[in-house]
Amino acid sequence: MNLGSYVCGAWHQGRQQGVAMRDASTGEVIAHASSSGLDFAAVLKHAREVGGPALRALTFHERAGALKSLAKRLSELKQEFYTLSYRTGATKSDSLIDIDGGIGTLFVFAGKGSRELPNARVYVDGDVEGLSKGGTFVGQHVYVSREGAAVHINAFNFPVWGMLEKLAPTLLAGMPAIVKPATATAYLTEAVVRRIIESKILPEGALQLVCGSIGDLFDHLHCQDSVSFTGSAHTAASLRVHPTIIRHAVPFIAETDSLNSSILAPDAVPGTQEFDLFIKEVVREMTVKAGQKCTAIRKALVPAAVVEHVVGALQAALQKIIVGDPRAEGVRMGPLVSQEQRNDVLARVAELRREAELVTGTPVHFEVSGADASRGAFVPPMLLLSRDPGTARAVHEVEAFGPVATLMAYQDTADTIALARRGGGSLAASVFCADDALAGRIVLGLAPYHGRIIVVNGACAKESTGHGSPLAPLIHGGPGRAGGGEELGGIRGVLHYMQRSALQGSPDSITASSGRWVRGSAVRDPGRHPFRIPFNDLELGDTLRSGEREVTIEDIERFAALSGDNFYAHMSEPEAARNPLFGGRVAHGYFLISAAAGLFVDPDYGPVLGNYGIDSLRFVKPVKPGDKIKVRLTCMAKSLRAEKGWGEVAWDTEITNQNQETVASYQVLTMVSIYAVPDSQGVH
Repeated sequence: MNLGSYVCGAWHQGRQQGVAMRDASTGEVIAHASSSGLDFAAVLKHAREVGGPALRALTFHERAGALKSLAKRLSELKQEFYTLSYRTGATKSDSLIDIDGGIGTLFVFAGKGSRELPNARVYVDGDVEGLSKGGTFVGQHVYVSREGAAVHINAFNFPVWGMLEKLAPTLLAGMPAIVKPATATAYLTEAVVRRIIESKILPEGALQLVCGSIGDLFDHLHCQDSVSFTGSAHTAASLRVHPTIIRHAVPFIAETDSLNSSILAPDAVPGTQEFDLFIKEVVREMTVKAGQKCTAIRKALVPAAVVEHVVGALQAALQKIIVGDPRAEGVRMGPLVSQEQRNDVLARVAELRREAELVTGTPVHFEVSGADASRGAFVPPMLLLSRDPGTARAVHEVEAFGPVATLMAYQDTADTIALARRGGGSLAASVFCADDALAGRIVLGLAPYHGRIIVVNGACAKESTGHGSPLAPLIHGGPGRAGGGEELGGIRGVLHYMQRSALQGSPDSITASSGRWVRGSAVRDPGRHPFRIPFNDLELGDTLRSGEREVTIEDIERFAALSGDNFYAHMSEPEAARNPLFGGRVAHGYFLISAAAGLFVDPDYGPVLGNYGIDSLRFVKPVKPGDKIKVRLTCMAKSLRAEKGWGEVAWDTEITNQNQETVASYQVLTMVSIYAVPDSQGVH
């Protein structure tokens, strides 16, 4: 039986028997994968013309809500996925990373979308750029949803997380996805997609699944589409130069396997907490997912003086690892995903052994628990030792994508940095070091060649997520061999699937296009205090101009007494006169903010529920005793929180003096009810 592909609103099975997918432990055929008979031009058209418009009709917050609902639904179905995951060779703890990790990523992006993005369809990037002397011509960067399809090509090792970590930012960006999972574990991805489609949480066309090859799909891509690839550097290189990718400049994001390093710093000698943490981490990274992780430790760099200590500690720890069917009691490491992968790993180990000594694990004689070693894709954890890595080649170029790592002896800090960089670009590196200054020097040496670096010591070890765990708020990717791309990274990952455009025009034009009021745009008097207006009735540009207040010596001294801020520039005329910035006593900046609030706040009960912060505060010009200040307060941006009954409103605020000079500017952030509030007579 062939797996189904979900395309153009229906499930399809390939017309020809496809590639066999086997249980990694038993060799039993689970299903076949074939995409024969699919019209890939129609698949792309369905994404662009059905899924895309439906997603773009939703705001960021509505898309985030769909992600949250989807995460909750998949959480209810986890046991089904866990049972199937055993067939990929994953232990229960491996499946936790894949299944719970993927669902957790949906939750993270749902949260970030609702908290960090506006309840809108346009994302404003940065501040307004003044482009003219008079202020009538300005610029603003914005992001809008691309109007194509995102093609996701995923690796075999994380059939759930690999899909969901790409899907979450893509959908949040308003772009439909076409998912192509690796064939070896596509049955697990297909099971998850079936449950997603059944839930009807996503609009039709937002998600399509292709089990099998992608046929001629690349031939039909255009400039609004994008491709995100996870897998081998060799495959990424071949896809990147596809004529259509080049001709239409289709964005191509690659995350490829790399030779990641973990460094035991010189201060982390045997007996220290950092030494023990290093041993534990190397063992974990070798055995979790049977080492089939793009972020796994491949090079363990240790000071030459402690090589034998490290070898002994790792040998002792690795000998305790029970290899076998992950469904069997006590098994800590399952098989590789397939016999083909097993053969590839053994071939790579043979290459490495030309330069390095195999000190732990033999691929010929080892025990397998609960399974027949000849039928499953089993290999033991294998540790190699390179005593002279500086003259070696293979250990810096060849990756055995399994439970394999090479110990390398280094001479000093500069040497270990150089050895780590010889990987030619890596996804991750880790440094086990108690000396923060030393760790800082190592980190800065590694950073140009690594996408992510983790420093582990006794202070953070208990809560650290470890060397090999990509985290949704941080970027996942790296330069050179690692693919040169980025995934995840919080909102950064969302923006990969959007188009940044530079808008130029009058302030009013920019306000109309961006959905955010720009200084210089028209303001309007709403006829009543803006704080009396419910959220839904507020309009961008609604403005209050306050009365005037004179700042006195008494104000300054009373504020100093109340706040405890007795800085000389506020309290001593002779000393303040020596300050070249002031030339005499000045009011506290925070007094000005407080006084401004007194000028613009409407005190009575009304739609404004609370103030939750101030953004972009700048003190522009000092205010001296005798100066007179007033405030302009303008509705700058709105973001609805319909489920809470209120919306967030940002007010552009400017304090000026008697000469119409700006003395302070900032944004006041308030929560405003969407409902009208009755006055004291009960009249709305």
